[in-house]
Amino acid sequence: MEKTTRHHVLIVIVNYRTSELALACLRSLEGEVKAVESRLGRVRVVVTDNASGDDSVTRLQEAVRDLGWNKWASIQPLERNGGFAYGNNAAIRPALDSSDPPDYIWLLNPDTVVSPGALETLVEFLEGRPEAGIVGCRLLKPEGMPEWSAFRFPSVLGELENGMRLGLVSKLLARWIVSPPAPSVTSPCDWASGASLLVRRVVFEAIGLLDDNFFMYFEEVDFCLRARRAGWTCWYVPEAQVLHLAGQSSGVTGQRAQTRQRPDYWFRARRYYFRKHFGPVRSLLADLAWSLGFLSFRIRQRFQRQIDNEPQHLLRDFVYYNFLSVKR
Repeated sequence: MEKTTRHHVLIVIVNYRTSELALACLRSLEGEVKAVESRLGRVRVVVTDNASGDDSVTRLQEAVRDLGWNKWASIQPLERNGGFAYGNNAAIRPALDSSDPPDYIWLLNPDTVVSPGALETLVEFLEGRPEAGIVGCRLLKPEGMPEWSAFRFPSVLGELENGMRLGLVSKLLARWIVSPPAPSVTSPCDWASGASLLVRRVVFEAIGLLDDNFFMYFEEVDFCLRARRAGWTCWYVPEAQVLHLAGQSSGVTGQRAQTRQRPDYWFRARRYYFRKHFGPVRSLLADLAWSLGFLSFRIRQRFQRQIDNEPQHLLRDFVYYNFLSVKR
């Protein structure tokens, strides 16, 4: 990237009752913003609050004011909790409609801590690859190990493998595994985690905003698939690193996922994604593949007396939301 090139970057963080985490994320961005603005261009951060109903807005606004972050950060309270896509769109939409729209938009979870140089690395990557529209980074667990960050699109065979979890089957279906190990080098992928996702403005202009029919989960899968169909590629760049305290808000991922029931919005989001992109017949096949695969896994687990680390009532809930629920 030429030194004279200047860019406008918008960073969007959606908060819902995680003000302490959002403050830590902003703190990690403080040095990043200053460093990037001196070399790259303008950086603006908007924290949207999804009607937390606690003291989140007050605490965030006071911190932005007292710590001098108001030069680059602002807090945008929202009237309702519309979910991840809704919270992001609330900041992205007016930015795109403004007289000075951002060149790049970075979707960033509040439960992340940004490593120095991550933003510049991601922007420089997109600058060097005109065909790339979306780029994700290496997400690190609190203990420092990389977590799944680069994925393949779901498929019927991928759902079978995900449910069955049998070594031989996984080897045979390796090319359809949705969550392969994170690559150690820069690589193309179908979609990257929405916890940290840098997107060109022109991608939004070409395919529209995030689909806020998703409350939480699968919205980035949907967005990356729509971008792929419009001719844009998605990449994973491990040189850019972000610490991810996964699942702090929802409990769907991370350690809390082992101790609580999976929330209904995860099942609704999955169902909506499959019906939107697969149609009724392939959606049914995918649901059956996962259900039968997971049932065989459960039988094998009981027979081998393995420790149960699965969310409570996972199979029962899956069957209810995909086969028995009135709302189709």
